[in-house]
Amino acid sequence: MKIDNILNKIRQIEHGFQHIIDGTDEILSAYSNEQSFNLALELFKHEAYQARMLATTILGRLAATNDEALGFLKEQVSIDENWRVQEMLAKAFDGVCKHRGYEMSLPLIKEWMNSDNPNVVRAVTEGLRIWTSRPFFKENPSVAIALISKHKAHESEYLRKSVGNALRDISKKHAELIRKEVQQWDLNNPKVLFTYKLAAKLLK
Repeated sequence: MKIDNILNKIRQIEHGFQHIIDGTDEILSAYSNEQSFNLALELFKHEAYQARMLATTILGRLAATNDEALGFLKEQVSIDENWRVQEMLAKAFDGVCKHRGYEMSLPLIKEWMNSDNPNVVRAVTEGLRIWTSRPFFKENPSVAIALISKHKAHESEYLRKSVGNALRDISKKHAELIRKEVQQWDLNNPKVLFTYKLAAKLLK
């Protein structure tokens, strides 16, 4: 299998993620985990964002059992300036949590949520949407709400948008819990107000 063929194929597609997932499946079935890891590191240096999306997805699959891959996602992929790469980072993080179990992943979720890099935090808030359709958080919506709400006043609008949307998602099934949460917010803070408008959108 030639990597160039996969790259040529994915570079022709600008939207969506399925072609990236298909390319990842192809690579992981053809190469060992170690080879795939090294290949992903090389792909991540590529100028085409599609190649970096592919690298991120490969690393996400490996990161469930490979701490080096997980570290690369957190430290390197998170500083990529392309939003599509950040979308793949969010998907990759959710994949790691799904593989390890969401409850078992709580320490990892909290670690990433405490990062100084808003893209690392957003990988969690965005990746786990809809939070309350995920095991553990389905039974513990208050835990999800507390984790997400912590970043309601973050400097990054990109992150606050994700926070507000994640809380709005939860409000569809847990309106009272979201209402109780947002009633405590200081809406005189314009950053909090921005998040509130998204989070409370469906509350009557």
